[in-house]
Amino acid sequence: MASKQATVDFLLDQLAGVGAVSARKMFGEYALYVGAKVVALVADDQLFIKPTTAGRALLGDVDERPAYPGAKPSCWIGSDRWDDDEWLTALVRATAAELPEPKAKATKANAKANAKATKAKAKATKTTAMTKTKTKAKTKAKTKAKAKAKTKAKTKTKTKAT
Repeated sequence: MASKQATVDFLLDQLAGVGAVSARKMFGEYALYVGAKVVALVADDQLFIKPTTAGRALLGDVDERPAYPGAKPSCWIGSDRWDDDEWLTALVRATAAELPEPKAKATKANAKANAKATKAKAKATKTTAMTKTKTKAKTKAKTKAKAKAKTKAKTKTKTKAT
């Protein structure tokens, strides 16, 4: 069952003290963000906070459940605790402070530039490998030619001596 917009609106009002809190709808449910960090999920009109050491300390007795089938367990916050906006704000702030910044997504321009650089690097590596192979072959040929010349010189010397 999808979460109601009213539930998300209520939670956003309660968390206004956190600062830059927002929600994004995903597959009928919602992710709650502090800045660019996902700190919680609202699924089936229930609140699930990402588990962190600081969050667990504020929660005390933690009830961990997956927000949806197949999800990692999160800290379930019963709706009876949503009315305490100061406590909820402190919990979300502590959780956000402990979570890492999200990884930057590659834009199409960056992806093209990276692909081009990788291709150029591969070409340079291939060229270097070919040059090394050619140099080795030339060195080998010179060595053989010198050995052959020495053998001929020895043979001529022996022939003259006889």
